Amino acid sequence: MTLRGSVRQALPFTIYLLLAVLLAMAPVIYLISFVGYADVRQALVADTGELRGQTEYGIVLAVNLVDAGLKLFDDTLNREMQEGFGPFAVEYERAGRDPGVMDLARVKEELGGRMDLYVINENGIIEYTTYPPELGYDFKEIPAFYDRITDIRLNGAFSADRIVPELATGMLRKYAYQPSPDRRYLFELGQVVSESGRQRMALSYADAIREVADENPGVSEIRVFDCLGERIVGAAHSDDDRRLGMVRKAYRERTMLETENVDTGELIRYLFVDRTDSVHASDMSVVVELTYNTKFVEDAIAGMFARHTQILLIGLSLIACLSALAIRSLTRPVRILVEDVDAVARGDLDRPIRVSGSEEFVHLGGSVSTMIASLKEILQRLQESEEKIIRHNRTLEDEVGARTAALEESNRTASLLLDIMGHDINNANNIANLYSDILLTDLEGEPEAELLRKAKAGLAKSIGIVRNVNTIQEIQGKPGAIGKIDLDRIVRSEIRSLPDLRITYNGTTAAVIADDLLSEVFSNLLGNAAKFGGPDIAIAIRIEEHEDDLIISIEDTGPGVPDAVKPRVFNRLARGNGEAAGTGLGLYICRMLIARYGGRIWVDDRVAGHPESGTAVRFTLRKADEGGSP
Repeated sequence: MTLRGSVRQALPFTIYLLLAVLLAMAPVIYLISFVGYADVRQALVADTGELRGQTEYGIVLAVNLVDAGLKLFDDTLNREMQEGFGPFAVEYERAGRDPGVMDLARVKEELGGRMDLYVINENGIIEYTTYPPELGYDFKEIPAFYDRITDIRLNGAFSADRIVPELATGMLRKYAYQPSPDRRYLFELGQVVSESGRQRMALSYADAIREVADENPGVSEIRVFDCLGERIVGAAHSDDDRRLGMVRKAYRERTMLETENVDTGELIRYLFVDRTDSVHASDMSVVVELTYNTKFVEDAIAGMFARHTQILLIGLSLIACLSALAIRSLTRPVRILVEDVDAVARGDLDRPIRVSGSEEFVHLGGSVSTMIASLKEILQRLQESEEKIIRHNRTLEDEVGARTAALEESNRTASLLLDIMGHDINNANNIANLYSDILLTDLEGEPEAELLRKAKAGLAKSIGIVRNVNTIQEIQGKPGAIGKIDLDRIVRSEIRSLPDLRITYNGTTAAVIADDLLSEVFSNLLGNAAKFGGPDIAIAIRIEEHEDDLIISIEDTGPGVPDAVKPRVFNRLARGNGEAAGTGLGLYICRMLIARYGGRIWVDDRVAGHPESGTAVRFTLRKADEGGSP
């Protein structure tokens, strides 16, 4: 083929390759944008965590400052309460140091009625008091507090406590302690704090903590709990049972805990503020519950991601436009070349290959033209070869037809010979067998009778061979002619043909998929059992019904089949050992018939693991439905 058309020289292909390199900048732009987004996101998350830490540090400082101020307020009541223990001790001495005789109500009136009196025994139990709600309270339930008041009773003197909620009602009280003169009891005074003092304390905590939290826009709520889990600051919630569990755990472990609710976008942190000291018995530590709203961080990250995505999409759009222009110009020679090649592929081998573009495309066009010329030459040779193959195939078809006809003629001849053998030889065997019976009657008791019996056994074997050959011919000549068969009729017919054998059979009502040749299976198997088992053999025919098929077992008490022989007993011309060995066709026929009926056949030991105890030949047959179809 001749290359036609004008060839227009253009810039080298490297120039177009440069444009492709520029297009490769798109992943670089994406990578830069992604790295920038990741850095900003990481910085935002880090700043949020740092702000959270600063907020919690500021809250701890604020709580400690407020507590220092409240401690000054608490200490203003110390002198008044210390003076109150004077009448308390005098009454104890007047009662002979028997608290049960003390008139605590009179002492309370003497102190102006503003203080309640408590007598705590050595077991930490409030044994006597002017305030009935707390009578009998056991301070051992608060181990650290019990240890502290026990130390005051045994080793201390007057000790003022902080303003804390009373155990029974939660009312704020100022408590103080002093051991009895004999240190058997611990005296306690409790003064009710005014409501204004209670509100001032709560407002002080709330204002100080809120002032710190306002600097963090992520804090949505603050609540404060004391050491008993009582809420000092903040509103109640429907899930306070779960939250109070976290508060008590934070106080017990004296650490900070946190939980997060992804659905609501809340992060709750439980900040333990340690305010224990060696001077006061009560633990004034608190747990601050901080609820952070993580949505605003996620919103900020989402907005930042949206901005980066917009910038990336704009950049990619610009690159896509430039790339489209560059690719269209770059691939124009390729498109022209593809059009010409497609025309050649459709059979137009005379189509000229147009070439334009860079030097590389010119060379490519020349190579394609050369390839098409070679292709035309190859197609010419293939066409000639195809014609030769067609002529050769016709010759082979004629030869195959002739040989097939000859083979069919040979098969017809073989079938004729088998029919002659099955009819004529069998007639001759039967006549010889009849005369042998007559002669045996005449020679009974003579020495020649034994020889005649051996001749008669040979005739029986010959008759069996002819019968097996006829059976095989019938199997191969009638494929697929099977249907519903009464199994019980077949079995009983074969049993009646062997009156001299002891055969056990319980009968069955099942019908199977088979044909009249099924009787050959029972005939061969029962005949083998009788042949190899001897005159004293016992045979049992058992039938087990399953969902879709039957398992038929023919068991005998004969010498059994060795394990090494079992895998090949059903092979063609496989013969046993000894004088009773047959032709090797009987079990082969059984296997052919059972396979024809869609079942399988195998040899077992009558007694598992003991081949010498007899043989069990088992095979399966498919059940026939009510209509008689397979």
